[in-house]
Amino acid sequence: MTGPNVYGSDWDLTFSGVGMASITKPGGAELLGATVYELEAGAKWADLHVHYANEEMIIVLAGTPTLHTLGESRELAAGEVVVCLRGRQGAHRVQNASSDVVRIVIVSTLLMPEIVEYPERGHVFVMTEAPYTEGVNDPDEHGRLLRVFDTAEGRPIPPDS
Repeated sequence: MTGPNVYGSDWDLTFSGVGMASITKPGGAELLGATVYELEAGAKWADLHVHYANEEMIIVLAGTPTLHTLGESRELAAGEVVVCLRGRQGAHRVQNASSDVVRIVIVSTLLMPEIVEYPERGHVFVMTEAPYTEGVNDPDEHGRLLRVFDTAEGRPIPPDS
C-alpha cells in the first residue's frame, strides 16, 4: 500500500480553482496537519489571516505563488519554504498571479482551540476542531465550535437571537 503523494491529484476538496488533499490524515496524525494545494491561474487560498494558536509552514513544490502578508507581497520560487509564526507577524495569504499552476504544501500544528483573525474583513473565527474534518470529540455532532465574530462590534456573525 502506498501513502499520500504531494504530486497526486486525488483531491479531498476543490473550491474556486483550488484543489486540496490532506497528506497527514491518512496516516492518522492528530497534532500535525499537512495539505497539498494546487492553485489554478488567478486562484487564491484563503483571505489574509492570522493564526493565534498554530504555526504554519508553506513549501512551494511548483510554480511561483505570491505570498501576501500584512507588510508586503512577494513572489515565491519553487523549493522556497516560508514559516508563518503565530500572531500578526505570521499573517499570510497565498495567491497564484501567474499563468502556470502552483502547487504548495502547508504544514500546520493543530492546537485547539484556535482563533483566526481576518484583518481585511474585520472578523475573528473561533474553533475547537479543525474545519473540513469529521468531528473527533463527538462524531455525531462534530464536537466543535465554529464561530465568526465582528471585531468592531464584538458580536457573533450571525448574531445570537
